[in-house]
Amino acid sequence: MIIAVIGGGTCSAEEAALAEAVGRGLAEHGFVLVCGGLGGVMEAACRGAKSAGGTTVGVLPGDSPTAANSYVDISVVTGLGYARNVIVVKSAQAVIAVGGSYGTLSEVAHALQNGIPVVGLGTWSLSRHGQEDSSIVLASDADEAVEKAVTAAHAQLGGT
Repeated sequence: MIIAVIGGGTCSAEEAALAEAVGRGLAEHGFVLVCGGLGGVMEAACRGAKSAGGTTVGVLPGDSPTAANSYVDISVVTGLGYARNVIVVKSAQAVIAVGGSYGTLSEVAHALQNGIPVVGLGTWSLSRHGQEDSSIVLASDADEAVEKAVTAAHAQLGGT
């Protein structure tokens, strides 16, 4: 099973620590981690997953597999730029968003539009018609984010 971790290519030390803990937690639960394969949140999440013996996949925006961070096991070269965001989220049964900017927001939107659950950790919040939209399931720490994403991923696959 696969869970995507999304977030900025640059991030704060706090976001990096959260992403690393998320990656480690996903690996400990036996999940493959997919991300955009670059730096920031993506690199921190991959580092965490690798520290726990996990497998990481980086879906890269450019044409070179060497652009991937050093913790990516499998590089998927797309040449698609930000359009690769769709591939990242559609490859997963759930998504964890850590921080992030507009690229992360686009991934959140693609996931939600495709019925893929999103867990948010210090990331975007949504409103619609002036009312709070609770589509992003909020988590207060990395452990809670992992637990909520794992539960949602199992539900996506019918409880398997």
